[in-house]
Amino acid sequence: MKAPFPWFGGKSRAAHLTWAALGDVPNYVEPFAGSLAVLLSRPHAPGIETVNDADGFVANAWRAIAADPEAVVRWADWPVNENDLHARHSWLVVRRGELTARLEGDPDYYDAKIAGWWLWGIACWIGSGWCSGVGPWQVVDGKLVNIGDTGQGVKRRLVHLGDAGEGVKRQLVHLGNGQGVKRQLVHLGDAGEGVHRKRVHLGDAGHGDALCDYMHALCDRMARVRVCCGDWSRVTGPAPTTKLGLTGVLLDPPYSNDERCAGIYALDDGSVAADCRRWAIEHGDEPLMRIVLCGYAGEHAMPDDWTAVPWKANGGYASKGGRGRENAAREVLWCSPHCLSVETQERLPV
Repeated sequence: MKAPFPWFGGKSRAAHLTWAALGDVPNYVEPFAGSLAVLLSRPHAPGIETVNDADGFVANAWRAIAADPEAVVRWADWPVNENDLHARHSWLVVRRGELTARLEGDPDYYDAKIAGWWLWGIACWIGSGWCSGVGPWQVVDGKLVNIGDTGQGVKRRLVHLGDAGEGVKRQLVHLGNGQGVKRQLVHLGDAGEGVHRKRVHLGDAGHGDALCDYMHALCDRMARVRVCCGDWSRVTGPAPTTKLGLTGVLLDPPYSNDERCAGIYALDDGSVAADCRRWAIEHGDEPLMRIVLCGYAGEHAMPDDWTAVPWKANGGYASKGGRGRENAAREVLWCSPHCLSVETQERLPV
């Protein structure tokens, strides 16, 4: 399955390499959830799965999709409108703190309206910075302003117009029969037969049906995934990892400050990548731990018994030239000693 939103630094093109290294582990932990491209590409039936993100908007979106996909669709299914984009951006940014606090304190909490509007907006927004609360686009006295554009305010922010105005629908994928299932976990080793579920008519001449089917399919996949919100270290202790048996951990932290564009991540001071490297090295020799650490070539100095697997990203919005294209060819997965053997560098289309 594909994620319902674009995500800077997503690892969909490296998912097959990651699962080749981790294997069919009974316990899987992803401390930096983002778009969950790797989890959604898992080739085997899931066991215990725990994901986490410090960004409350990300964690809330995944919880809401798992709990109430119809409500998320109602709020996400909206045409592209520049005024609405800025108004909703402002409304969301001022709620980040309260949302994150509630998510951290209550593992069952979610807000479907915030999830739907966030998904709609991130699909319309060009580049990074959606709801980040940093960079030139900030909320001042309750209004969204661009403090770096000589006072021109929100007028200069463009929406994504390359999809005939479909908004969040541009992230849809073909779902086959689109049947969906009820909230219980289904057997995923039978080519996805699942159980049947009625489509929900949203009162828009059926335009919401495909989106609703898609959200239900995501709901089915996320039904048993434990979604946490907070610091990455909260899900890397013994309790959620090796105490549950053989554990695969995907560490995809924000890359080091000198390796990335400024302003991409709102919640990282640049030290997380180094902290993840230290944790990975400390735990790499544990027999019940298989760790994959993501980064750019030269970013992490790993022990000799770790395997470096290069791969090629698509470069994102910067793929047509400059740093994005250069960095696309620098991506590396570092696999711990107890990972399975992985073919080095599979040829991927540019």
